[in-house]
Amino acid sequence: MASIISINTSQAKGERKTPVGTALLRVGHGVVGDGHAGNWHRQVSLLARESIESMRAKGLDVGPGDFAENITTGGINLPSLPLGTHIRLGAALAEVTQIGKECHDRCEIFRQAGDCVMPREGIFARVLEGGSIHDGDTILVVGGSGQAAIQGLNNATSADHSAAINDAIGGSENSLTLADQTAEKNNASGRTEK
Repeated sequence: MASIISINTSQAKGERKTPVGTALLRVGHGVVGDGHAGNWHRQVSLLARESIESMRAKGLDVGPGDFAENITTGGINLPSLPLGTHIRLGAALAEVTQIGKECHDRCEIFRQAGDCVMPREGIFARVLEGGSIHDGDTILVVGGSGQAAIQGLNNATSADHSAAINDAIGGSENSLTLADQTAEKNNASGRTEK
């Protein structure tokens, strides 16, 4: 079963975060008291423990929060979740808004290992329903605009999995946001945002 392994906060963006055990997620804001929070599409960042373990296997001494993620998860393949997916995090509800991110400046982890998982495997979400979250809380995929794609992913074989993910997120570009996809759909249909 998917769960929250660690909740992590820091005072500023781009810093390693410290595990805190519990936090409050606020609608339109993110993690109360975290420097990453604000009224934007990347209110909460998530990274799987399995991704962190892959970096440990490369010899790095890293753990929850070291990639500046707010929530370290276990038992869920985060980058396979389509944009628009709703996930229940303890008492809160969030919507996946971005998969991966562009890394403008090579972080310390990249300099040490020649690789960093957050740009490829981290995801971002906005808070739809606020509430308290705690280490050990269950994570549930509960719907959203990505629901049909999730059902397809659940039925896909391992060989079909990568293709299904790419189809679900609108191609192979890992850093498209929900807003980017909406703009692309509007441009394709001749509509423009005002």
